[in-house]
Amino acid sequence: MTRPGTPLLAGSGLHKSFGQTRALDGAALAVSAGEVLAIMGASGSGKSTLLHCLAGIVRPDSGSIHYGGRDLVVMDDKGRSALRRTEFGFVFQFGQLVPELTCLENVALPLRLTGAKRGPAEGKAREWLARLEVDNLAKRRPGDVSGGQAQRVAVARALVTGPKVVFADEPTGALDSLNGEKVMQMLTQAARETHAAVVLVTHEPRVAAYSDREIVVRDGRTVDRELVA
Repeated sequence: MTRPGTPLLAGSGLHKSFGQTRALDGAALAVSAGEVLAIMGASGSGKSTLLHCLAGIVRPDSGSIHYGGRDLVVMDDKGRSALRRTEFGFVFQFGQLVPELTCLENVALPLRLTGAKRGPAEGKAREWLARLEVDNLAKRRPGDVSGGQAQRVAVARALVTGPKVVFADEPTGALDSLNGEKVMQMLTQAARETHAAVVLVTHEPRVAAYSDREIVVRDGRTVDRELVA
């Protein structure tokens, strides 16, 4: 089990409201390289908002988010977008693959967006499809594969750039238990092999069991699961 060391990504004092609804109320979190951290909580607790803030998708109203010596809260949109393209990877509940592209083109897309040429990008994409055991789907489109297969393609896409942090928001929520287990095994194994941190949002204990540590979000506040067990 990976234990926290010097944090790779850390947020503190995070507050975020949407209109009159308070989503985060002083939330804090730190994750180290190679660590798999699960964020748990009931629906509406603020766990997805916390992930989106940490990933630079949503700017909190106050607080700080430090990554690599930079504070994402004060970083401009261009800087946060660059981080999401090059150093952060994402896996969402429904994969969000581009339906018009083949599975191979979907996995190569993050590399193409950073300026990589088609040949090298697709070569690396093939390596990751093989690693996730879906290289036979390279020429097929997302609509022609199963949910479990599509989610493995999404994991390959998240990891193809060699991200330092992978954000996974309910990555097994649309899958049956067997496919969910397979996706979690592959995601956590690949991330640990590449020493990437994983920030995982889930409400399922069987999914959180793949993590090294659990954080519980309640009413926009965070508590380390080990302190409340």
